[in-house]
Amino acid sequence: MTETLQKGTLYVVATPIGNLADVSARAAWVLAGVDRVLAEDTRQTRRLLDHLDLHKTLTPLHEHNEDRQLAPVLEWLRNGESLALVSDAGTPLISDPGFTLVRAAREQGLPMVTVPGASAVTAALAVAGIPTDRFVFEGFLPPKPGARRKALEALAREARTMVFYESPRRVAGTLGDMGAAFGSDRPATLARELTKAHEQSVYGTVADLAEQVAEGLIPLKGEFVLMVAGAAASSSGLDVNSDHLLTELMTRLSVSDAARMAARITGQGRSGLYQRALVLQERE
Repeated sequence: MTETLQKGTLYVVATPIGNLADVSARAAWVLAGVDRVLAEDTRQTRRLLDHLDLHKTLTPLHEHNEDRQLAPVLEWLRNGESLALVSDAGTPLISDPGFTLVRAAREQGLPMVTVPGASAVTAALAVAGIPTDRFVFEGFLPPKPGARRKALEALAREARTMVFYESPRRVAGTLGDMGAAFGSDRPATLARELTKAHEQSVYGTVADLAEQVAEGLIPLKGEFVLMVAGAAASSSGLDVNSDHLLTELMTRLSVSDAARMAARITGQGRSGLYQRALVLQERE
């Protein structure tokens, strides 16, 4: 390496998301040269270091201790130590700890270097078969069903491809809620166990994916990345006022039918429109 390791510098290092062979030569060089490694889970990072035949001082830095660890970590940097920040897998801070430290280091003017590499977001998008020119990363949805449905309904008219992380325990419920919010025929891709031996990437509609999960064709094991195509632009180019539309439709249709018709016209989720229609009906 022609690069020189800098003292008193925080290196934010991306690590493999599954296949240890994906670690970059530069990441391995930085991990070998720093004074200590800040790890989300020291056991997970130890496996990577063993693969690289490295013996380093590991310090835990995770969501439960980041505030407590902040003062000593900043002091190490000010005293000239070089540190590597890693998460369990992929790029740190992307739905992983580290933001508090990075912000504090920025505010204090401490040197920082990024060492890019694997990220489940971009790895999944690359094979999704869904537009990638514009996308929005939503991370993990709220775990409680009610909050999750509200979050999805708020995204019903999002035109960009949406990327979500989800746990095996909740993916079936999430797909069901996505069908209600986005429409069951919205194109989507579900990827799991990326870069690992049992990697799987399935393309279809939201309804297709929900059915395959229910039938066990998509096992509920591993880490999930769920990508959903954005809402189609209105062919008329008009921005429809949903309240006005619902009010007009309810003069001729039931609340349920008005919500269903409004969903077809606007591309918004029927469930959210139905709840809104009930509110508007009470105001009359």
